[in-house]
Amino acid sequence: MDTIELKEENHKVGSVLVVGGGVGGIQASLDLAESGYFVYLAEETPAIGGVMARLDKTFPTNDCSMCILSPKLVESGRHLNIDILTCSEIESVEGDPGNFKVKIKRRPVFVDPEKCTGCGECAQVCPVSLPSEFDEGMVSRKAVSRPYPQAVPNVFTIEKIAKAPCRDACPAGINVQGYVALLSQGKYKEALKLIKENLPLPGVIGRICPHPCESACKRGMIDEPISICSLKRFLADKVGDDSEDPVISEKKDEKVAIIGSGPSGLTCAYFLALKGYGVTVFESL
Repeated sequence: MDTIELKEENHKVGSVLVVGGGVGGIQASLDLAESGYFVYLAEETPAIGGVMARLDKTFPTNDCSMCILSPKLVESGRHLNIDILTCSEIESVEGDPGNFKVKIKRRPVFVDPEKCTGCGECAQVCPVSLPSEFDEGMVSRKAVSRPYPQAVPNVFTIEKIAKAPCRDACPAGINVQGYVALLSQGKYKEALKLIKENLPLPGVIGRICPHPCESACKRGMIDEPISICSLKRFLADKVGDDSEDPVISEKKDEKVAIIGSGPSGLTCAYFLALKGYGVTVFESL
């Protein structure tokens, strides 16, 4: 998950955060944007529109709900002073009016919004069906979907409810997709740190691992699996000693003996040591 921090300044900068992308939040964002403020519109779901997007008619005029909402959706999506943050949750708010700092957590959507055209071909071939939250579970939708046809942003998102095949096949349970994504962004230290959450010896394992993750990689159905093991070895060699030192818990009185100094034994000893235990490794060789 990405974490966004709205920058804090020592003076009022004219930025506004609107929480909630329903019709009220959309209209407030448009009014503020037209007044010259830069607006961050944060919405928990993959698209703005809220409950009004689900309605057929509005009370008391009996007007078409989408006929009223659609122009506001389009205008807010195009407005240069509005930045729409979907799949977002507010974690903390600090500061004073006009001088504040907000921490926002964004869930991954697993689709590049810059490349998605909203054509829907991905949903046509997706084999997984799930209950549609937009339709209160009365109909089904695909695992890759958008909430409704007029959704803004017009981007399909993928909902993952289980582990990726590569991670599921990994004996260490490494977040393969996570570190591959970080590596692709040039965030080498962060990628290696993510690997070391489960595997403290990436340089060694990257050379001897039989890589069952690659056998399970679905990319192989198209051309060939991603070279996951080689990427792990590359990160270990690239970052080397520049990686962050681990945080060690307060020392405990208990001691632990590890029989065998293979990769499993050393990994076990490493994580026990991080928890503060005194560890002795015994090896017959």
